Amino acid sequence: MTHAAVRRALLFILLFAFLVLPAVFSANEIPWEWSGVDKIIVIGDLHGDYEAFIRILKGTEVIDRDLHWAAGKAHLVQMGDIMDRGEDAKDILDLLMRLEKEAAAAGGMVHVLLGNHEELNLTGIVFSSNMDYVTLTQFISFLPEGYRKKQEEALAKKVFKALEHDHGARPKPVIDQFWKSVRANPSAQRVYSLNFNEEYGPWLRRQNIAIKINDVVFVHGGIGEKYSKWGLREINDRYRTELTNIWREFQGAELPSSFRPANVTPSIVYRGDSPLWYRELANVPEEDLNEELNRILETLGATVMVIAHTPRIPAGPKDMQRFGGRVWIVDTGISRIYRGRASALFIEEGNFTVWLGDSNENDN
Repeated sequence: MTHAAVRRALLFILLFAFLVLPAVFSANEIPWEWSGVDKIIVIGDLHGDYEAFIRILKGTEVIDRDLHWAAGKAHLVQMGDIMDRGEDAKDILDLLMRLEKEAAAAGGMVHVLLGNHEELNLTGIVFSSNMDYVTLTQFISFLPEGYRKKQEEALAKKVFKALEHDHGARPKPVIDQFWKSVRANPSAQRVYSLNFNEEYGPWLRRQNIAIKINDVVFVHGGIGEKYSKWGLREINDRYRTELTNIWREFQGAELPSSFRPANVTPSIVYRGDSPLWYRELANVPEEDLNEELNRILETLGATVMVIAHTPRIPAGPKDMQRFGGRVWIVDTGISRIYRGRASALFIEEGNFTVWLGDSNENDN
């Protein structure tokens, strides 16, 4: 072989390594399965209730009084639906991103699963799904600082004019009306979605939608038989790819409030039977689904599935179980909007116990 041929061969190998190998490795970069974990703490849907989240983390000794990781080598699993309906999703995300680093330094882990409300925000369709999902406080909190300041300047003028025109005017109704009009504007919705994706999208898109720790599967909505046959690796890789492609297409969309991808045909994102939206394990009579659940768990190599998504306000731990304890539901209406109960599920050496806080019914 001539020197020129050798150089061409080496160039081909280098080009192959540069273009192909990163794609091969990228599918394996983000783990989805862990074993030998002694302690797992699971927390369900938060829907923007930062105060309830802090109450649970302190009550379960996951964090100390200064809000720093105190759980050592334990694994914390937050089951998704941090976003929407409540006020403080941004504060929750910021805290989880910090705790993720602190837990890793202590030999533990923080797992944040994506829920259907993260999907709605990451794909830019949350406003067309239900305008009221995004509260005014959440909307304002995810706007870029410069854009928000301009709106606040315009708001100040409106409030001043209202007070000048009617001395009996109350500022808060004027403020709420102003922000509702901004939130209803498609261009403002686009600003919100772009900024949310730019600031939190890279981190959220690295999260999984289904994981397995020891012999327990954790997923926001549930895994039906169809998706169980994919396996958890395929579920996470396919979802992450589709989510990324939809985000890329959204950036060039002209009407984000009604956005649906034209060049992406999702096989898992947006689908009502996907692991983020599936409800049958929470709703279907147990006798009708028992054999199917057996097959699902066997296919996934698991003995238990922990789900959220479908609120069940429990009087006690038994109300969080189905199918003889093979399914646990940890959406207990934690957010004050549901007037449910703050809760957490502990899994230690195969034993399941529940931490239940007070009802949120009287919270302000």
